[in-house]
Amino acid sequence: MPHFLRSLAGLLLLSSLLAACSSDQIEHIKDGKKIAITLDKMVVKRILPVDLLRATRWAGDSLTGHADQELRRVLAEKLQAGGVAAALPYCRPETFASVDSIEKDLQAVAQRRSTRPRNRANQASLAPPDMQPDTVRRVARLSGEVFTYQRPITLSDALCLRCHGEVGKDITAPDYALIQKQYPQDQATGYRVGQPMGVWQVTLQRAGIAEFYTMKTRKIMKPRKKLF
Repeated sequence: MPHFLRSLAGLLLLSSLLAACSSDQIEHIKDGKKIAITLDKMVVKRILPVDLLRATRWAGDSLTGHADQELRRVLAEKLQAGGVAAALPYCRPETFASVDSIEKDLQAVAQRRSTRPRNRANQASLAPPDMQPDTVRRVARLSGEVFTYQRPITLSDALCLRCHGEVGKDITAPDYALIQKQYPQDQATGYRVGQPMGVWQVTLQRAGIAEFYTMKTRKIMKPRKKLF
């Protein structure tokens, strides 16, 4: 019998013994909780196509939600510290280290696209349905191994108006001069709070989604009460 199967058989036997024990006996088994978690991880779970699409939405929401949260936090700090000049280089959440870390875990690539971008590299042709309120999610399976996720980006924080609002009202002339110096073909002004600005587009690999689904649906071991 291969070593892996022998190990699995041994762990399964130990699991059955744990199940047969009373609660006070389980409390005294060394590393019992770790063993139970290891057993749960080793169980092969069947993931259906519909599960993968559901996991794509979960993963996309998790990744882009974190990116948006980090963007608001960083911009608030930079604007307070040095105004638009300090904040302008950081309006790219897809490049943040913490976002990159999540991308690697999910085997994903996230991009922000818009019909009126600040950076021409983010230019995209988007249909009106793509820009509906932030409750809209579009998930698809392009091939056996590749999935896509898309949702609108809405200007939800008045803080963003300092760079994306109306020039002369929300954006001062000196600040807009700084923006145009870095982005001569800027189109990302004139927005209002609540208005969609573009979309998040994420490409994900099946392996990353399957792992995320497994982690998301895994049984959480509840902490046991101490007897003494």
